[in-house]
Amino acid sequence: MNLIPLFLISLAAVGYETALTRYFAVAKWSEYGYWVISIVMVGFALSGVVLALWRDGFARRAPALMAALPACLVVAAAAGYHFTTTNPFNPLQLQNPATWQPQIWNIAGYYAALLPFFFLAGLFISLSFVRNADHIGRVYAFDLTGAGAGAAGVLAAMFLVHAFYLVPLLLLPLGLAALFMRGPYRLRAVLAAVLALGVSEAVLLLDNEATYNDFKAIYAPLHTPDAKVVATITSPRGDYTVLDDFTERVDTDISNNAGMMGIEGPPRSYGLYRDGNRIAALPSQPGAPDSAYAAAALDALPYMLIPHARVLLAGASGGFRVAEVAHLGAARIRALEPEPVLSGILRHGVGPVMPLAGQAGVQVSGSPPLAGLGRGKYDIIDLSADFLDAAETNATAFSREAIVAYLKALAPGGLVSIPVSIRDFPVYALRMLATVRAALLAAGIDDPAAHVVVYRSAWNVRILIARDGWTAARIDAAKKFCDDRSFDLAWYPGMNVVQARANIYNDLPAVSFDKGEVESGGPDDAIADEAEAVLSGRASPSVAQFNLSPITLDRPFFYAVLRLDHLGTILKRLEILPQAEVGALVNLAVLAQAVVIAVLVLLVPLAVPGRIRSPRAGLVRAVVYFPALALGFLFIEIYLIEKASFWLADRTNGFALVLTGMLVFSGLGSLLSERLADRPRHFVALAVLVVLGWCAAAAVFLQPVMLATLDWPFLARTGLLLALVAPVSVALGLPFPLGLSQTGSTGFLPWAWGLNGAFSVVATPLANLIAREAGFTWVLFCAAILYGIALVTFPAMRKFSAWHDIPAPSAVGE
Repeated sequence: MNLIPLFLISLAAVGYETALTRYFAVAKWSEYGYWVISIVMVGFALSGVVLALWRDGFARRAPALMAALPACLVVAAAAGYHFTTTNPFNPLQLQNPATWQPQIWNIAGYYAALLPFFFLAGLFISLSFVRNADHIGRVYAFDLTGAGAGAAGVLAAMFLVHAFYLVPLLLLPLGLAALFMRGPYRLRAVLAAVLALGVSEAVLLLDNEATYNDFKAIYAPLHTPDAKVVATITSPRGDYTVLDDFTERVDTDISNNAGMMGIEGPPRSYGLYRDGNRIAALPSQPGAPDSAYAAAALDALPYMLIPHARVLLAGASGGFRVAEVAHLGAARIRALEPEPVLSGILRHGVGPVMPLAGQAGVQVSGSPPLAGLGRGKYDIIDLSADFLDAAETNATAFSREAIVAYLKALAPGGLVSIPVSIRDFPVYALRMLATVRAALLAAGIDDPAAHVVVYRSAWNVRILIARDGWTAARIDAAKKFCDDRSFDLAWYPGMNVVQARANIYNDLPAVSFDKGEVESGGPDDAIADEAEAVLSGRASPSVAQFNLSPITLDRPFFYAVLRLDHLGTILKRLEILPQAEVGALVNLAVLAQAVVIAVLVLLVPLAVPGRIRSPRAGLVRAVVYFPALALGFLFIEIYLIEKASFWLADRTNGFALVLTGMLVFSGLGSLLSERLADRPRHFVALAVLVVLGWCAAAAVFLQPVMLATLDWPFLARTGLLLALVAPVSVALGLPFPLGLSQTGSTGFLPWAWGLNGAFSVVATPLANLIAREAGFTWVLFCAAILYGIALVTFPAMRKFSAWHDIPAPSAVGE
């Protein structure tokens, strides 16, 4: 039995899936990478259905078919990627009522281009199961470990290869699979693969159409006169570009009165883009960045209230924020920059950008805020305005638990300063206020409204939290600061909102999301209208239209204000939705499609007479058992990826370690299943009990352990993570092959494989939506329920038709 081709094709399939996800993140928006997961699993599910319906014919022709598949996969992968890169899909037009219909056809074009590859890959894997039905555990082990190697390999390749050129690299293991074939078709398989490789690599390398779409932030500045790319960094975390053009400046909120104050605006800079999205400004001059504008900036108020402060700064903003805080008179600065590439630029520079100059009293750390508080006390804990969008895991710094930790780290009289952008929706500020209220209550403060001041410009809000409450003198100083700079106070203790309307500098009228109308009779402040109610825990008008539940470590979704139970209203307002909110709608669309596909995969083989023959009780059990395993496995994987991303302060490392670890250790569990096949029900029960016990322990102990070890060295946290992943993954690797070993009836094995794939399509969007609406703990709870269901539906049925009626496998690799 030669399973090396299976290993290589599984490796390439997962690598291709990852490479396509990266393509969408760079060329389009990362949210549309959900389609890739959907297409992958649809292809696998369809292959299982086709093989279930025509099992015997495929089995008889398996040697020739499997020998031809590597070359076919090379061509399908190359053609699929080429047509993906030439697809004119534009997400902005999808959100426009006048232009959305052609984009539906473009989405269908992605499916048409990519589905053939994943169907053929699924067919090779399904045939490997069918042809080696007496060694299912070993086949599944090679499939899983190959997938794990593919995930790890493509992530390693991203350090050297740009996202647009990953697919040509992944054609090599597909061609190599032909070299390991055995039997009479081996020579023809190798020659076909070599020819396919040569033509496909030439097409992809000489005519690579991948590029940034014109709606990406980098597109316009990249195409200005004399624009230059002065440095690039290729990384699994993203593809970074340092851009020099005349439009690049420090992106900070400066007073309209800066000229009257004798203060110049922000200086020119380089722009740092990740996957085409701008994440920071970088100094274009050697030495300390120019920070003369700092006193006119929105975020300067805390430093006016507390001179010579000891500061914890979350986000260095390419070094500019450190220079600003120093210019404002801070006595000591601890700057945290957990985004690894940004942190590396601060220390070592990149291209023409020099490292951040050493300054007395300034310490720079790569720790995230919850790990970087240290043992000292701070007068000001300040989150930079661009910190949230600099890295996906930075959203946890805005959670209730994080704010509680900041309050504990403050010295008497200290302040926490939290930024919120209101360029898209002012309601983000209200949701942040609800989070602040929850944190203050958790910290033992009974009257949150007395500890909060909110002030704003036309585009941004700052929320200041005073550990010991606000004095009249500090409130008066805040009023003067805002009046001098034409900023507006949206809330302070004792504020009369009605009287304040007479002196509004930046009109912010309330807008009804339901009606799509401005609701204002004059100068207004929509945040001031609701701030007191939110801070006091009373219902406010926005609660009826938006989700204002606090951000927590279990629900770390800052951009999740849409109420999905108002889907009709959301679709009517699609053209005004922020890009960050679109992901939830893509999830819903993929879920709806996935449910339809899962039902078809379930019913079509049953509708064809004689294809799935089994005692009724055994059939019903199996129909529940395999989907439950598919959903439960993916739920645990998604839960672990989220927790690992927070624990390691990096989504890329969290994703890579969890995915690779789970696949490899599950593969070991599957390999172990062959030794346990004599008592399958007993060992499935044991495996499920391990999974249930692990879920219970994770729900209770994982978050406290993570918080207690956040400041441990990276390798120590990595070791703990793998120790956490290993036991449950070994247990997760047992139920699927042990269940398959009991379902030897005609057509059932490939159908069970198809069911697993179809319900895996359902799992990803469903888990993401559960996490968004209820939290990741509920995802884990649902996984435990699903494995409990699998335990009581184990398909212990007699083999209605043995597999020995299939022609014996030849020496071809399967």
